[in-house]
Amino acid sequence: MFYIERKDIMNIDFQTIGEKVRDAFNFEVMKLPLTGADNHYTPWYGLFRDDTGDYVGSGSISDRYVPHTSDDVCALVEAAANIFDGEVDLQCHFKDGHYVSVAPTADHRVAIMGTEDNVSPRIYIGFGFNKESCVATLGTFRDLCANLQMMRTVEGTSVSIRHTRSLRSKMDDLIATFSRLGDSWTTLTDVIKHMESREVALADFLDSVYGDIPEEDGRAKTIHKTRTEDIFRRVQRERWQSGRPAMGSDFRVSAWEAYNAVQGHAQHDATRRTRKGESITPYDRVLLASKDRYVLAAEKLAIAA
Repeated sequence: MFYIERKDIMNIDFQTIGEKVRDAFNFEVMKLPLTGADNHYTPWYGLFRDDTGDYVGSGSISDRYVPHTSDDVCALVEAAANIFDGEVDLQCHFKDGHYVSVAPTADHRVAIMGTEDNVSPRIYIGFGFNKESCVATLGTFRDLCANLQMMRTVEGTSVSIRHTRSLRSKMDDLIATFSRLGDSWTTLTDVIKHMESREVALADFLDSVYGDIPEEDGRAKTIHKTRTEDIFRRVQRERWQSGRPAMGSDFRVSAWEAYNAVQGHAQHDATRRTRKGESITPYDRVLLASKDRYVLAAEKLAIAA
């Protein structure tokens, strides 16, 4: 059984961030020896939660591995919050590792088109187990469709933080690292505005992302047709919500809209497989969409438009 947990924490004062993160992650992950039949010795270890005893991760580890702690996660979140002056909202999520979304106040929102299509920054911290580093990513939240996006091709929007003992003692370095992410917000919004300024033919864009519709009838053709129809409806709905004109017969939209249609489908609508006994949370869907090959293809196309 793999334990999944998600908690929303709103309007957090900088002085209480550590306390709130510890409340969300009120357990530690222990390294324990793995034994064979009849308690036979093995050189391998496993990771287990100290509150539920549930196994963490996807494989064994060696004796040299040192799991990170909840205090290490607190240090990362506090450093990330520092770039937003400490006034942030958090989403904390555990699934084989600690995942935290750090959001600033509405003052950081940037208008992309009119008054309804806006984006605001998000810092995503992914600190999984069975890894030697954690990854912090500067992403965006789009108000119009509740898309949480982590663009993978925009330079300077992701940093790797080496997993060493006691990150708390390295706070100055962590703050400097997250400050570099904050400095990339202007670059990221410039990329988004570029995407909004370019038009693409939606049908051609989707063909480039997903490939041509299969010629033979069958499940693959049905999936392709249904997905295309869902994405067209998503674009039409979002154009109406944002105050854009109705889509014409040539189905031309901005590259930003086309990218969001693909990303939004991956985050909100795509069927996702889960391991037996698991459920899938909205934050799971964000993480899966961030690794989706179609979303990456759409991002590259939209930026190059």
